[in-house]
Amino acid sequence: MSASPGRRPSISFQGDLGSNSDEACRSHFPDHEPVPCASFEEAFEAVKQGRCDKAMIPVENSIAGRVADVHHLLPQSGLKIIGERFKPIHFQLMANRGVKLEDLRRVASMPIALGQCRRTLRRLGLTGEPAADTAGAARALAEAPDRTKAALAPALAAEIYGLDILLRDVEDETHNTTRFIVMSATADPPPQGVDCVTSFAFRVRNIPAALYKALGGFATNGVNMTKLESYMEGGAFTATFFFAEVDGRPDDPPLARALEEIGFFSDHFEILGVYPADPFRQTARARAGME
Repeated sequence: MSASPGRRPSISFQGDLGSNSDEACRSHFPDHEPVPCASFEEAFEAVKQGRCDKAMIPVENSIAGRVADVHHLLPQSGLKIIGERFKPIHFQLMANRGVKLEDLRRVASMPIALGQCRRTLRRLGLTGEPAADTAGAARALAEAPDRTKAALAPALAAEIYGLDILLRDVEDETHNTTRFIVMSATADPPPQGVDCVTSFAFRVRNIPAALYKALGGFATNGVNMTKLESYMEGGAFTATFFFAEVDGRPDDPPLARALEEIGFFSDHFEILGVYPADPFRQTARARAGME
């Protein structure tokens, strides 16, 4: 979908204004209007119904791992992955205007954020209070001021909700990074000559060693698989789906042969997207000494 003449393109995300997803949208698509949604399903539906041009969805974090519920929603979304973006995650300790550090007793944020800032909170002697969303905690504090309470949220939340940042970048780990995927109702082939990622979902046939055989083609054809995760579908313990990502595009001969082999041993196979690899991948690999 493309924006109609005179209309600013839009991008949906799950969460409140001021969340990390909102920051990611504004950073990577500054010409798009960020549209907050209460759930991932609503973010997908906004694109399917044509109310938004794209969706920005977090799928994994370098500390917390994969984002719950996202992988099993992707095949059902009816959308295609058209890109990926990596965002360094920073948390700011914020409070109502005029509040000092020594006034604080409690801090609210989502449990993952509290856990990722636990050393700072312990040093300050603050008690954590779980909230559904980082930006939601900031919004709640702005709506109900409390001189003894702070929020952990991105800097954008302080700007939007009129809070003071008392301490910046209080996360325990400097490598805290979230990977987002960009989704759209339609997808054009990536330009030739760029490194690509292919994401797909599959369910192996109910035969002995089916998974082992299905994945063998990637090894024999020299295809690098960067992700393989399993998830339940429909609450059936016998119906295990897999979400996988590999380097390359399906029309590359080695990957084409590997996908043909996985198709033979699967009773469901679906390509979810073929898209340019974010340059962050190369940076991360070099930093890890892989190249």
